[in-house]
Amino acid sequence: MKDLRTTNILLLIIVIPLVFYILKILSFIFIPLIMAMFIALLFLPLMRWLKKRRVPQIISILIVILIFIGVFKVGGELVKLSSAEIRATEDVFFRKAETKIVDLILIVEDFFGIERVQGETILKHYLDENTYVKKFGTTIGILSNMLSMTLMTAFFVILLLSESINFQKILNSTLFKLKHSSVRTFMQIEKDILKFIKVKFLISLLTGIGIGIACLIFDVSFPIFWGLLAFVINFVQMIGSIISVLALALFAFVELDPSGTLLLFVLSIIFVQVLFGGVIEPIMMGKTFALNVITVLIMLMFWGYLWNIPGFIMAIPLTVFIKIVLEQFPRTKVIADFMSGKKPQIKIVKRSNIKIAKQ
Repeated sequence: MKDLRTTNILLLIIVIPLVFYILKILSFIFIPLIMAMFIALLFLPLMRWLKKRRVPQIISILIVILIFIGVFKVGGELVKLSSAEIRATEDVFFRKAETKIVDLILIVEDFFGIERVQGETILKHYLDENTYVKKFGTTIGILSNMLSMTLMTAFFVILLLSESINFQKILNSTLFKLKHSSVRTFMQIEKDILKFIKVKFLISLLTGIGIGIACLIFDVSFPIFWGLLAFVINFVQMIGSIISVLALALFAFVELDPSGTLLLFVLSIIFVQVLFGGVIEPIMMGKTFALNVITVLIMLMFWGYLWNIPGFIMAIPLTVFIKIVLEQFPRTKVIADFMSGKKPQIKIVKRSNIKIAKQ
């Protein structure tokens, strides 16, 4: 038995890195598949409701596709508005931005003792014209990858909603041997992930609206763009709010005078992020996503390294999925308790002393 246990541990040590290596190599398949799974969970209640009304499955899928088209249409219109807002800006803003950025670079160079070639301008030194040509091809590659990922995600969503890929049966055939366990686990995963997506969408929407209103109040340019950016980037847990605050604060430094107005604006956008992300979101989540901070950071770094930006976005739902699965087995429940910040519950059985009286 001892040799068998040692063999199983060694096999586990070999299999786990191999699985993650396959996830990284085949990321072009697994990323859209997992994203499609999360998206399909959103539409499963609608599909069930339409099925109860005896609506044909093909009609139900067409309704979901129309909803998708409507969402992309609204998103495209918002992008058009923000683009028109940026294009309508006068050249005065960009000259002012160049002046302030140059002044900031000079301060940094003076602090670190950086010396440039005499007579060379700052922007020529740091922004070589050839880099734009090089980055143009990279941008085209990123856009083509995003388009292919989007089409594959839509394809997998249709397969999941039409039950061509049954996630519950996959759980039953791979992890669980009993149908009752797979159904119960699937229902728990569906409930928790659905709640996470709904709450995260609402919090991100409120954060984007709050950032846009703050930009309007303090007369910061491109309020639609900054609100849309805050909404999108807020889906990246913890890191997204920091990036949006830093980017908007740097932009406000260029546009606003470095006085009390700038400080008040920065404090207001920090307040918006803390209010929605640090107060309201944990209250709405409740104990469902009680994850340890260390677990969140480790999973963000791990999935971010594995799948880059999609990994950052899906890190928390994937962590919740792993935690729910680990909770179903007695041997791995200790790991799930550690991930949620709970103290592992170890049952101690005390043996009572039995005194045998001699007759």
